[in-house]
Amino acid sequence: MSPRTTKMHRQPVAGPVEAMRASTSPSTGPTTGGSPTRTIVLWSPDWPITAITRSTGLHGDKPIALIEKGLVFACSAAARAEGVKRGLRVREAQARCPALIVLPYEENIDQRAFEPVIASIEALTPGVQVLRPGMCAIRSRGPARYYGSERAAGLALAGVLGDLGILNTRIGIADGPFAAEQAAKAADPVCIVPEGCSAEFLSSLPIGLLGDPTLVTLLRRLGIQTLAGFAALPVTDVRDRFGEPAAWLHSLASGADARPVAARTPPPDLDVMIDFEPPLDRIDQVTFGVRSAADDFINALTRVKLVVTAIRIEVDTEEGDVSERNWLHPRSFTPSDVVDRVRWQLQGAGEVDSGLRSGITRVRLVPEAVDAIGNHEVGLFGSGHDERIHHGLSRVQSMLGHGAVLTAAVGGGRTLSDRQRLVAWGDPIDAPTGAVARPVSSPWPGRLPDPAPATVFAAAHPVSVFARDGTDVQVDERGILSAAPASFAAGARTRRIAAWAGPWIVDERWWDPETGRRASRFQIVDDAGSAWLLACIHKRGDGSNTWWLEAKYD
Repeated sequence: MSPRTTKMHRQPVAGPVEAMRASTSPSTGPTTGGSPTRTIVLWSPDWPITAITRSTGLHGDKPIALIEKGLVFACSAAARAEGVKRGLRVREAQARCPALIVLPYEENIDQRAFEPVIASIEALTPGVQVLRPGMCAIRSRGPARYYGSERAAGLALAGVLGDLGILNTRIGIADGPFAAEQAAKAADPVCIVPEGCSAEFLSSLPIGLLGDPTLVTLLRRLGIQTLAGFAALPVTDVRDRFGEPAAWLHSLASGADARPVAARTPPPDLDVMIDFEPPLDRIDQVTFGVRSAADDFINALTRVKLVVTAIRIEVDTEEGDVSERNWLHPRSFTPSDVVDRVRWQLQGAGEVDSGLRSGITRVRLVPEAVDAIGNHEVGLFGSGHDERIHHGLSRVQSMLGHGAVLTAAVGGGRTLSDRQRLVAWGDPIDAPTGAVARPVSSPWPGRLPDPAPATVFAAAHPVSVFARDGTDVQVDERGILSAAPASFAAGARTRRIAAWAGPWIVDERWWDPETGRRASRFQIVDDAGSAWLLACIHKRGDGSNTWWLEAKYD
């Protein structure tokens, strides 16, 4: 039996977004001259929700919210019915909808799910420009002539998306991509702006659609609230006062969007799919069938002068199950490395020495991260030991489970316990470990300044802090000390304080008088030169203060 190997069409991760930015950038978009191109825009509302449900298998009728930077980026119709909307904080969204399913927003999932949609549209009509995941633009001239009218062409394109299970597609047809996009947002399901009437259609729309917060704020202060008000200004005055980018936005508001529809360049075929007929139920048979495809997979990347540093392996079984996992490499994958990862993934799903629980029908190899081949040349003295360490730990992980081998990483948060994270070996260090990511770079009021203490005690030690006269030092709710700390006692030993800094205040569960507490943390240097981290915990329920020794600076 010989497996059938086919290559699949795949868009690079940053492709659609970069194309959208290039097509809407003031530096590339014409400000004057030329006539608008008659454009069809297809838009799938709530595409981020559609993409995540297709990726995770969740039902779209459940209340789902995607979170970016602590705010709701997108939410499902069921979540909106409960009062959840874009821009809410996670806590407020969950308060409005206790059953809300909270997931991190990942742009690459949107792009990956939209790629088959674009491929299906391109099979019907060429020249598709991706404005953003869930929205694309096409020149209307060819499809309108073929189907007899612009409406028939729009409905035919919507039918392609319907065959893919994407419902409620909106179609906007107007002069230029900008007006067509606004028509798509107003469509039900088709909105056609007659030729030459784009300025009239855009006139009543709000000025905020221009997407330039600085310019929009200034125009609102000048009393301009609609696109018609902005379009009424002389273009020379706009250019002289606000610059060329504002003049370009003025042409959009005037319905004179002269940008052409820039069809995307099909990316190289990088994905590899191996079909097995009949299905294989032994690991050695599957890995043997994948070996030749792995050679082709790496050789195809080499021909375009790329190496792959992260791959996604998807395994389909005859029972309909899908095993999917991302694998990283400290340098770059070789064909034998790819075969090893396929074997380890199968061993993690079944028994090592026996057959698999279900026959394998398909294996897909997807390059998740690629790099220029010139950046991965072997050094003068050969490779180091990290590759062998990575190989061994990945092998152990395949036998014990994905979460059995962990590595330490620094996360975001205010307290030391918040910043301690354990990430599965092979996963990106900055990958989120919970429903909501805690990026290190975000502002964390009350967070300790760097460097962090080297030794963090598993359980904080109770201490007493004394003033110069021997009285206990107290800290009020505003972080003000009753007296300057002069010494502290941990157990039977008392240390004199030579210097101190703080407080760094963290207010937790301020809305709950029973469990809420306020922590004021201080950096202390004793007379022996050792540095310590002390925290004074103020409980809201009884108003008591207790001092704890949390860490030591080595």
